[in-house]
Amino acid sequence: LSVVPALGPAALCVLVLSCSVLAARSDRNMVSEEYVGAMVNATVLDGRGNAIHVMSSDDGTYGQHSPKVDTRGVVIAPAPHHGVVDRQGCDPNTRFLVPPRTVHWVALLQRGNCTFKEKILKAATYNATAVLIYNNSTNKTVKMGHEGTGDKVAVMITEAYGKEILAHLDRNLTVLVSVVVGHRGLTKSINRGSLVFVSISFIVLMIISSAWLIFYFIQKIRYTGARDRSQRRLGDAAKKAIGKLTTRTVKKGDKETDPDFNHCAVCIEVYQLNDVVRILPCKHVFHKMCVDPWLNEHCTCPMCKLNILRALGIMTSLPCMDSVVLDVERLGISQESGSQRMTLGENSHPSISLEPLSPPHPEATPRSPADITVAVTSKTAAPYNDPCHKSTSATPHTSVNCNLT
Repeated sequence: LSVVPALGPAALCVLVLSCSVLAARSDRNMVSEEYVGAMVNATVLDGRGNAIHVMSSDDGTYGQHSPKVDTRGVVIAPAPHHGVVDRQGCDPNTRFLVPPRTVHWVALLQRGNCTFKEKILKAATYNATAVLIYNNSTNKTVKMGHEGTGDKVAVMITEAYGKEILAHLDRNLTVLVSVVVGHRGLTKSINRGSLVFVSISFIVLMIISSAWLIFYFIQKIRYTGARDRSQRRLGDAAKKAIGKLTTRTVKKGDKETDPDFNHCAVCIEVYQLNDVVRILPCKHVFHKMCVDPWLNEHCTCPMCKLNILRALGIMTSLPCMDSVVLDVERLGISQESGSQRMTLGENSHPSISLEPLSPPHPEATPRSPADITVAVTSKTAAPYNDPCHKSTSATPHTSVNCNLT
């Protein structure tokens, strides 16, 4: 479980970087293409040739393989065939009724039902100068691809503008149109293969991220459950152990009432008469109200860290918090050595340590073994004879140095 959180973010970072590289490659695969706008001006004439209405739109776009030149002519839409009108120009029976002596005319067709190339070639068989194709689903224009249509000018216009021109034609009015080259610009078309590759990589990244998160949370839930079960077992064992420990009430004359007796190590208070104390297996004494909460949580002695569960033979395989395990025999040895040190202090035997008079110096003359310092330390206030000067009394923890040379 400890490895999963460390590896998870690293793996995710690697995947994110991979997707970034793929996105960069996809951006390099984007092809910059030139688009050329077209301004389409239409003039409506009555039966006498007088202009009765003028329309204009600058939303036109030249086809990708169309010559980008100005053009003009009379607008003609497909004629009905057996009462059915093919607005798209895709029917093999579609025809255009071109008036005699008409040199320049422009075919008006609707997008859909066949390719742009087929529409343009259909109008080219009737010697159309240009082809206006209006959109069929949105009031915008798209980039038309129609390779192989020769020098025929092809322009896409919006659906609203195309239907407005068509409405005048259905009223048997003449519409003259002129197409002028407009603004130029660049568009970026994304390579379809790169787009699919980046999409798949992103989906894989999301799947792996979701799987890692699910695995992580499942492991975390399992770990939390196991820890809670262990803590409950430890708490039950601690309560059982506390029930086996000895308690008694402090009475007059008990050692706890002695002013020199150690205070309770938990609350740092002296023991009073009628205080209830608890005695641990290590013989340390504490107030019952002070040590019980500690034992419930840590199950060790606050002073020597003795594992009371192990000392009492309860769940010896379960580790305690703050567990510095000391067995009873080792504790006994330490207590014996402590009592010996106490006896030594009571007998006021001085301790003697030997140390050099001064730190060594490279240019100093070597000293003989007798050139040493004798440090005499006493741990009591009783006077004693100084080894260097007669009738000298020393206070506790006083060191006297003398040169024996």
